Amino acid sequence: MPDASADDETKGRDYKDTLFLPKTEFPMRAGLPKREPQWLKRWADMGLYQRLREDAKGRKGFVLHDGPPYANGHIHMGTALTKILKDLIIRSKQMTGYNANFVPGWDCHGLPIEWKVEEEFRGNGRAKRDVPSSEFRAACRIYAQKWLDVQRDEFKRLGGEGDWDNPYTTMAFASEARIASELLKFAEAGLLYRGSKPVMWSPVEQTALAEAEIEYHDHQSTTIWVKFPLESGDFKGASVVIWTTTPWTIPGNRAICYGPKMSYGLYEVVAMKGDLEFEPWSAPGDRLILSDALAESVREAGLIEEWKRVGDVPAEALKDRHCAHPLKGFGGGYEFDVPLLAGDHVTDEAGTGFVHTAPGHGQDDYIAWVSAFGTQVEIPHTVDEFGAYTDEAPGFTGEQVLVIEGKKKGKDGGANKAVVEQLIAHGKLLARGRIKHSYPHSWRSKAPVIFRNTPQWFIALDKPTQNGKTLRENALNAIDETQFTPPQGRNRIRTMVEGRPDWLISRQRAWGVPITIFAHKETGEVLVDDAVNGRITSAIAEKGADAWFDTPAADFLGADYAVDDYEKVDDILDVWFDSGSTHAFVLEDRPDLRWPADIYCEGSDQHRGWFQSSLLESCGTRGRAPYGHVVTNGFVVDGDGRKMSKSLGNVMAPDQIIKQYGAEIIRIWMASSDYTDDLRVSDEIIGSSVDAYRKLRNTMRYLIGALYEFSDDEKVTPAEMPELERYILHRLSVLDEEVRAGYDKLDFKGVWRKCLDFASLELSAFYLDIRKDSLYCDSPNSTRRRAARTVMSAVFDRLTTWLAPICVFTMEEAWLERYPSEDGSVHLQQFPDTPGEWRDDALAAKWRKIRDVRRVVTGALEVERREKRIGASLEAAPVAYVADPEMLNAYNGLDPAELFITSGATLSGDPAPDNAFRLEGESIDIAVVSQKAAGIKCKRCWRILPEVDVDLCKRCDDVVENA
Repeated sequence: MPDASADDETKGRDYKDTLFLPKTEFPMRAGLPKREPQWLKRWADMGLYQRLREDAKGRKGFVLHDGPPYANGHIHMGTALTKILKDLIIRSKQMTGYNANFVPGWDCHGLPIEWKVEEEFRGNGRAKRDVPSSEFRAACRIYAQKWLDVQRDEFKRLGGEGDWDNPYTTMAFASEARIASELLKFAEAGLLYRGSKPVMWSPVEQTALAEAEIEYHDHQSTTIWVKFPLESGDFKGASVVIWTTTPWTIPGNRAICYGPKMSYGLYEVVAMKGDLEFEPWSAPGDRLILSDALAESVREAGLIEEWKRVGDVPAEALKDRHCAHPLKGFGGGYEFDVPLLAGDHVTDEAGTGFVHTAPGHGQDDYIAWVSAFGTQVEIPHTVDEFGAYTDEAPGFTGEQVLVIEGKKKGKDGGANKAVVEQLIAHGKLLARGRIKHSYPHSWRSKAPVIFRNTPQWFIALDKPTQNGKTLRENALNAIDETQFTPPQGRNRIRTMVEGRPDWLISRQRAWGVPITIFAHKETGEVLVDDAVNGRITSAIAEKGADAWFDTPAADFLGADYAVDDYEKVDDILDVWFDSGSTHAFVLEDRPDLRWPADIYCEGSDQHRGWFQSSLLESCGTRGRAPYGHVVTNGFVVDGDGRKMSKSLGNVMAPDQIIKQYGAEIIRIWMASSDYTDDLRVSDEIIGSSVDAYRKLRNTMRYLIGALYEFSDDEKVTPAEMPELERYILHRLSVLDEEVRAGYDKLDFKGVWRKCLDFASLELSAFYLDIRKDSLYCDSPNSTRRRAARTVMSAVFDRLTTWLAPICVFTMEEAWLERYPSEDGSVHLQQFPDTPGEWRDDALAAKWRKIRDVRRVVTGALEVERREKRIGASLEAAPVAYVADPEMLNAYNGLDPAELFITSGATLSGDPAPDNAFRLEGESIDIAVVSQKAAGIKCKRCWRILPEVDVDLCKRCDDVVENA
């Protein structure tokens, strides 16, 4: 079989022009960076999205609801990964019989955008507080729109199809009105309330933060051990010792918690360590009450040389006792008693066995206080929104917990130092030190946060709803009824919902949907009135969220309510409530979608973000989740598994890869990876995707060229085909089943691997390799050649459509190269139906034996080539010794030389010579003796045969004569 590119080595006539060689203009080099934009333009010009919608009318709907990315900054590999994953889901559903519409969306409110706009104003010399709120909100809207447009182009460049011209946005007036309407439903259900609780607060950003807006970093904190003199009971005069990493919370201390089942002792100081450069803060005779398990660590920290344990302190003896505040006598504000409270959260893992309790600065502290006294009234507001002490921290007013501006932004302010100095002055400091520990930071400003007591609005999770169950119970039931990919996602979100506090929904910001409620000034009761609510939502639908701020309260309240009786709340809704409400104004309000969605698909961090806020919002208003299936992808990390960061210099951006290789390669990288785990990306990994793409492209190119001028008139039926063709049809049948099952299970890696292996191992390295001789040399009318082209046509139609969701550009190019059309597209196709009669398991079992023998023969020929005993396999006529009679009989009726791509071949059941070639490590008993083919080389097909007289073998002579 001559190679299409080989030179004719013979003298005399050149028979190359008598061969039926592949013809195609499909280039070997893809040129993806330049060609892909041309395909995007073509799809836009032909209205592909609209064509897809028209084509899918009447089919069963499939809805994947797009989680809204923030409209700020360029996309990165993580957002690219998720958007491509969604596109694979949508396209595969569309091509397997669904009407799969995709509506992209953007989250346009919230801190990420507000923070950037604030930076822009600061850069122009204007602080946020100096900018009128209407001007600031307008700037935020412009900023969000700018980045929405940038991101839209970047997402489209990845090859995704969707309603890009009509996306949803949370800042659209209609969206803002629906978000406000969803909030009012919680008010109507009695689940919305205002409470004064400690929340995570960013002094740098002057706003409360949700857990989803927090990330944890190492932080070095000042630690102190403080003495609280016991003022009642048998141990009066001794000091209870606490330990804290937040000295600034001491002015807010109102209690001390102890472990009711822990062992405590009374320790008396005998001697302090000598040779100290400062006067120690304890002295012989001091009596300290500590957990026995932690006493030794306290002694070391307090620089105590020697002490003695002078007695047990039963936990029961601490009940109903109280201490003096360590700052008593300072500033005139710490004269109250500090009660000792039993607390199950107290452990002996670190500290002293006693927990300093500042109910305005910690969740456990708050719960302990309210559980004991049932009131929030006495919880002080010691720190303001800027992180500075208020008058409720007497003697410290104005001191900053954190620096909120300048080069030292986020560093410790003067609060810790001031408190420690006063504790020393009052003789209540036992020890101090430094500790590096994991501490919550804002994910935007990267500055530490504090826990701060402040009035906020909450949605109750444990109050009964209309069905008698709490919102938490309804959400947990919905989780159980939802499918998760990967399955462990269920436990992850379930654990979060089980343990989360009430939903903090208020923020002290300027940009977003306001909390559109009126609260009675005396009772605090939220006004619930359909007429008032209707006026509110109508105004926002007409003028946007600004209408709430710009419209007088009287216009909303109407004649039935006195303006002076009600407070118009001016807080902003948590942005997670915005995005959690998208199911309402996207799925329910768009006629081309439906509620609930089949799939929500985002990164795994959204178990605590969008998945959860959507779940709670929907369960609170509709009693079930807005989705049936939650799909999550992992994070993108570098080749060593490290998080990408500019400081490490390991960031790979999508545009960087697109400029060098094309977006198709990013799609292949994603499809060839296990998206449910973290995905590694590096130059080497991308290089592997490039290699795989080249192999696939070469296979597609060969198929297109070999099918030049093929028509339906040339087709033959399976019954007329040789066994080899029927075997390939069987493999297509099996692969059709596997591909459909893979797409159904969202196993894109499995689909890609099976298709690529089929193209590389079963087509290029096996079937096409064998059939080149027939394609090039057989008469066009020969059944064998017609059968081969019939099968190759079936292969092409299936590979291009099966892989179209992944290789959107290349499969389009291949399809139109074979089926030219001004308005055609592979993406308008459905996966072809595969006839059931193609499946032939018995034939496949037989051909597994045939291929086992062929594999050993091929191995033997490789040795002969390597040793330069032959140049090409057609120079050989091997003898294969096959011990297994079934394997030997599998070749009955077949030409082994045709399958081995040799000029001759013999199969024998005799014992093999000792020097015969065998594959190492193989259990099958097959051996090969390589021999040179006898005869003369045909100048047309290059087979060496005895029948060749001068130029041609009989077959080639007949074809040339009848051409």
